Amino acid sequence: MEHIIIIGNGISGVTLARHVRKLSDKKITIISAESDYFFSRTALMYVYMGHMKFKHTQPYEDWFWKKNRIELVKGYVEKVDPASKIIHLANNTTLSYDKLVIATGSKPNRFGWPGQDLPGVQGLYSKQDLETLEKNAPNNTVCQRAVIVGGGLIGIEMAEMLRSRKIPVTFLVREKSFWNGVLPNGESAMINQHILAHHIDLRLDTNLKEIIPDEQGRVKAVITDKGETIPCNVVGLTAGVTPNIDFLKGSGITLGKGVKVNRFLETSVPDVYAIGDCAEQHEALDQRRPVEAVWYTGRMMGETLAQTLCGKRRAYNPGHWFNSAKFLDIEYQTYGWVFSERNKEDHEQHFHWRHPKENICITIAYHKETNRFLGINTFGIRMRHEIFDRWLNQNKEVDHVLTYLKDANFDPEFYTQYEDAIVAKYNAEHQKNIDPKKKSWKRIFSKA
Repeated sequence: MEHIIIIGNGISGVTLARHVRKLSDKKITIISAESDYFFSRTALMYVYMGHMKFKHTQPYEDWFWKKNRIELVKGYVEKVDPASKIIHLANNTTLSYDKLVIATGSKPNRFGWPGQDLPGVQGLYSKQDLETLEKNAPNNTVCQRAVIVGGGLIGIEMAEMLRSRKIPVTFLVREKSFWNGVLPNGESAMINQHILAHHIDLRLDTNLKEIIPDEQGRVKAVITDKGETIPCNVVGLTAGVTPNIDFLKGSGITLGKGVKVNRFLETSVPDVYAIGDCAEQHEALDQRRPVEAVWYTGRMMGETLAQTLCGKRRAYNPGHWFNSAKFLDIEYQTYGWVFSERNKEDHEQHFHWRHPKENICITIAYHKETNRFLGINTFGIRMRHEIFDRWLNQNKEVDHVLTYLKDANFDPEFYTQYEDAIVAKYNAEHQKNIDPKKKSWKRIFSKA
């Protein structure tokens, strides 16, 4: 019986195992040093905030794995030997495989800051990071202030977690506006205001220079590039992540930032594959980054590779870009491509609407010469993925999107609707006379 070993029990590896089991009777082994069972990484913050217990983050019962004949091995992989198809674990045991899948995810970036390895300095990615934070910052007596370094999604999640326990937070962001390498200016400015409104000390255009210890060797303060010393008991390093692939050095598998793969998620070595955050596309897929540390792409890679491993070779085709997140209590969705002013190309035009009082806004990107719809960002308004996917596939013009924008709204019944105000502003700015159509369930569920 062919033996498939998967290193990593995150969304990519577990999705792969589930789909291989649906399609075959192959022997499946998942190796992970992080946890006994698969859990939802995005839910870790809610454990710290008291909204759930860790066991509630596990979507499958403990008996699921045995019932589905998926063997779980808790251990740390030290070395992979593709020539002999053997994996070496830290406990001096070995496992042999027929097919190997690397799904080891990411680890927090560290940029060589002095003091970055002190007790009290940590990332926020793994179950172990959550357990460490519980020890480092159980309350605002033990942790009188925390400093978070890095202005991305993980950073704002960590700030929200700490503030839930009334721990003062200083947030160091090197950019001149929060996440403005991704968000257009209007959206970034709104998030700046929202962070400050949640009593988070946001320091823009500020870099970490050094972390300094106390007499016991624990962190006691940070020094910024502005020359300021900020006392703190915890430093959260959330300046992005990088593929977790150090154990593969010297294996003969071609590495870049991540494990290099082709469109079929195959590495440079026969019978070895990589999926999820640790995989790096050798050739660019549309405008996507070579490494995408995103939950849904990891899941799609797992589903795709399962087909290949079970005899139906399939190329990875993620389709149009989409993602979702939360900035504190503001829900964010993006479909297609909406680039920041720093990164957008000359042909990309933006239409931005923001509610005069609420933290609700949208930005629509379109081609300024052809008016082709390129993408949309929404904050505080839920939209239907399928509708935007359809419009992007059909190369609809921006006027069509605004005319039928009510079809895309996915907010619950009785929520306030904003499409009329959005279209009115667009008409005023572009001397148009678009009449927004009422929502039509027939159009929504049409396959055309």
